[in-house]
Amino acid sequence: MSEEIAGLLHELRPQETHPPVVRIDARLDRDLGLDSLSRMELLARLEKRLHVTIPERLAMEAQTPADLLRALAASSAQPASIDVDTALASARQEPLATPDGANTLPEVLAWHARRHPDRMHVHFAGGDGDGDGVELSYAELYAAANETACGLQQAGLRAGDPVALMFPTHPDLLIAFFGVMLAGGVPVPLYPPLRPSELGEYWRRQTGILRNCGARLMLVAPVLFEHRHAIGALAGSVGRLLTVASLREAHGQPEPVPHRGDDLALLQYTSGSTADPKGVMLTHDNLLANIRIMGRLVGASATDTFVSWLPLYHDMGLIGAWLGSLYFGIPLILMPPQAFLLHPEQWLRAIHRFRATLSAAPNFACELCLHRVEEDTLGELDLRCLRICFCGAEPVFPETMERFIARFARFGLSPGALLPVYGLAENSLGLTFPPPGRGVRVLRIRQDRFLRSGDAVATDDPGEPSLRFVSCGAPLPEHELRIVDEYDHALPDGRQGRIQFQGPSATAGYFRNPSLTRQLLHDGWRDTGDLGFLSEGELYLTGRVKDVIIRAGQHLHPQGIEQAVGDVRGVRRGRVAAFGTHSQGTERLVVVAETRATDPAQRQALQQAVNAAVQACAGAPADDVVLAAPGTILKTSSGKLRRSACRSAFETGRLDTPDRWRLLAVAARSQRDRLLRAARRAGTLAYAAYAWLVLGIATAPTLLCMALPLSHAKRWSVSRQLLRMLAAATGIRIRVNQLEAPPSRPCVFVCNHASYVDALVLMCALPRPVTFIVKQELATQPVLGWALNRLGVMFVARSDPYAQAVQQVRASTRDVLFFPEGTFRHMPGLVHFRLGAFVAAVEADMPVVPVALKGTRTILRGDERLPQPGAVTVTIAAAAYPDTATDPWSEALRLAAATRTSILEHCGEPDAGEARPEMPTAA
Repeated sequence: MSEEIAGLLHELRPQETHPPVVRIDARLDRDLGLDSLSRMELLARLEKRLHVTIPERLAMEAQTPADLLRALAASSAQPASIDVDTALASARQEPLATPDGANTLPEVLAWHARRHPDRMHVHFAGGDGDGDGVELSYAELYAAANETACGLQQAGLRAGDPVALMFPTHPDLLIAFFGVMLAGGVPVPLYPPLRPSELGEYWRRQTGILRNCGARLMLVAPVLFEHRHAIGALAGSVGRLLTVASLREAHGQPEPVPHRGDDLALLQYTSGSTADPKGVMLTHDNLLANIRIMGRLVGASATDTFVSWLPLYHDMGLIGAWLGSLYFGIPLILMPPQAFLLHPEQWLRAIHRFRATLSAAPNFACELCLHRVEEDTLGELDLRCLRICFCGAEPVFPETMERFIARFARFGLSPGALLPVYGLAENSLGLTFPPPGRGVRVLRIRQDRFLRSGDAVATDDPGEPSLRFVSCGAPLPEHELRIVDEYDHALPDGRQGRIQFQGPSATAGYFRNPSLTRQLLHDGWRDTGDLGFLSEGELYLTGRVKDVIIRAGQHLHPQGIEQAVGDVRGVRRGRVAAFGTHSQGTERLVVVAETRATDPAQRQALQQAVNAAVQACAGAPADDVVLAAPGTILKTSSGKLRRSACRSAFETGRLDTPDRWRLLAVAARSQRDRLLRAARRAGTLAYAAYAWLVLGIATAPTLLCMALPLSHAKRWSVSRQLLRMLAAATGIRIRVNQLEAPPSRPCVFVCNHASYVDALVLMCALPRPVTFIVKQELATQPVLGWALNRLGVMFVARSDPYAQAVQQVRASTRDVLFFPEGTFRHMPGLVHFRLGAFVAAVEADMPVVPVALKGTRTILRGDERLPQPGAVTVTIAAAAYPDTATDPWSEALRLAAATRTSILEHCGEPDAGEARPEMPTAA
């Protein structure tokens, strides 16, 4: 039976590359898109193939393939031989593979939810909130995301709208992420505020993100929703704050949204370590290319287990840990970042407890484990299971890697487990990987040559001053990398320069920021803003372009200086910033180090020790050493130093002084945004009130026209004039684009359906009167039903609309107009056509005239009551003539396909026929 259904679906929609999956419990109408005529055709084919007669009552009542199986079991020719439960159990035994044919992330989730719905996807561990101990299966995540998507659409989300997500590590974040995607929006992950002391700096940066992405909706955790009034006052560009729980109360299925691989999937805002945050535009193609290539390079499979504490608002945690695990079917253990920061040993113990084979950590995490993890907290720790720990997101230091391996080797950690990698949000995530299992490769180069000219000359002389850098490996397959000078000329191996790349994971640019996008793109290459050199085809990262300090002709890299100063006793490790400040044509080296020391003598000795450390690695002491209080160094949400922000604060004398006015300035800008939004809303309401008033005034003469004893043509003419006056008075501009005049004989006009105003616009635009085919329910409306009847419309029942229409069209001597989509919806997109109009045209031998409406959805959406002014284009295309000598069913299919192609070309909306991701099997 599934073959018959699949064959019929292919006939109906041959252009569809991802047809809906035929499940045993799929709805024939809603899930598979079979209208009444298509179902009758299916039943006829089943009877013919199986040589049975299906009882009529059961055939008419069948809503799913399971119902059809029961109907076949009750057929008169043979007993039932199909066990539905056995078929379902067999489907659940499918081998675990990867969704290689998926084009979008929702398709990936739906693929897993259908094939192994009950398999654990994510286990939340180590938190102290309501998410601790929670497990999400693929089916649970998919179902919850669909409920959330339905709520978002009801809240007014439109296709392509960015939606801000502000959650800690919690199931709601995963649900919200895919809920936004399934609803047609673009998720924008933001990190939640952690400490009240950071509120001013926090909202200064978040309002910049919110203003850039233009998010009208923000989904937040319940604990943040309790402070919605304060947040709303600061997040001025956001109109509504919502929770996942409130959205899931909708308890429905979202309207299908067409997704393509080149659609924008995610806005990943960079951490802002060197500048204000930038919204990196990543498509489904970008993300899936990166995930697939990285996973296959390291041999990822469903036999792995991934433990991660990385925050999900950062690309390494979001894409590398979560979405990568999702794609390959890897069980993911998620810990909140705070659990790791407070007790780093919890990460190591989770690897042991869950026998994790994969994990990830920046350099600072390894340092934290070295300095904060006590031996007596490790117990019988066993790390032999860990085959790969990705080390990235910030520069990787050889000393850290060597000490980490040396300490934890006795707990079974393999030296080859640590995998230093390089990546950036502009390439989705990863860009270079070393061979898995090789171990950390360190290159030792001459310090003088490198600081003076950027030449990376290897040295084995232990007495010669040197610098050491860690290899981040070679570019990923299908990606390219080059090192260039300031003029974009490629440099040879061993020369430091700017790192540029290209490949299928690369972003097209920054959201709503053309100037920064132009700086990013260099003749097809993307500039990372990072410095490095190549040796034997592998990348060695040396620093950021903007962070390099040029002093007396020497190029100083702050990372090495910060690492050396951080080793000084009394300095807070990881809380050191080195930067340059301009003075008399050169740069002065400034080193800011946090310390808890308060005794003057102790601080003087500490300052001397810091300068000695700087001298050892830079060849000269610092020009200024600032011993600052804890919490002074500015960092990004992912823990990276914000050197440019520290430099600005130092130069303006605000380095160790909190800006008490910053929060007030953010609130003032937020209130300004809210006032502007309120003014726009007031304008919308005023126009809507005016439009409805004009419509009400026009109603009286229209009803009078209907009551007078006039001919159908005269009523149509008078109504048309009144409607044209109404359109002009309300600022609705109607343009008619007639590609070819309709045939002079009666025709079947077929039009897409996008809004309540469609029929009114068509009456203004069509060259001659037509008879509309409308649903029977309108006939019962006291005034509207009478007026429509006087206008000569045809009423048909929803249960079997086209059978009645076929009969009426056969007897009609006038033009008729169908909306073959059957209804309209909030989201844009041309859905599948029902076949009644085309069957009627074939049987009545009437030409089919495609009519495309463009712009009516913008004027009045299906679930809104606030009209807006706008322009509408009505395109009347060339007629298609039926061939009555061929099979009526095949001819109806041909006419439907040709008409839909013509309308799709001119309606200005996407093809929603590709909108259905594979639906999961019922758990």
